[in-house]
Amino acid sequence: MTSTDAVNTARIVHILAISGSLRQGSSNMALLKAAIALSPKFVEMNLYGGLDDLPHFNPDLEPAEPLAVTDLRAQVKWADGIIISSPEYAHGVPGVLKNALDWLVSGEEFMGKPVAIFNASPRATYAQASLIEIVTTMAGRIVPEACITVSLLGKNLDVAGILAEPEIAGELSAAIMALINEIEPSTAVHL
Repeated sequence: MTSTDAVNTARIVHILAISGSLRQGSSNMALLKAAIALSPKFVEMNLYGGLDDLPHFNPDLEPAEPLAVTDLRAQVKWADGIIISSPEYAHGVPGVLKNALDWLVSGEEFMGKPVAIFNASPRATYAQASLIEIVTTMAGRIVPEACITVSLLGKNLDVAGILAEPEIAGELSAAIMALINEIEPSTAVHL
């Protein structure tokens, strides 16, 4: 058991990880799966897998909410914090991710949640800036110390490859702990 595992075993910290990419072999998905593997034992991190199941956002559907939307809202409500890892498409946030966030705007599930933004490419600055603006508008709490850009571009690293790179694994671990420390200050362990 590491020092971070022993810090707070009384409370499980719940984190929802959302990838903005639907692509098989996505670097952003690999980054989130590596984050799950690196999480301390007192953290339960779930990977949201329903982006492609969500209907196009339409406020007229909200009263009789589609099941996929109900599931998204329930997972966000369950989470103490959220990690979003997203590619950049045409200088913006992918439509499927923006669609998911649009479904959350009218609810209270997302409000006040600490949010980390991961970026698998140093060239995705427009999407990252846009995502920060969207999350802030939705009353999410961006945790700057937990927002990282990891250069996976051109490296073709899978989860095992990411975990085998000490610098990348260290950055991920530090970002996860920064998010956890924001969620549960009593866990404050500084790496």
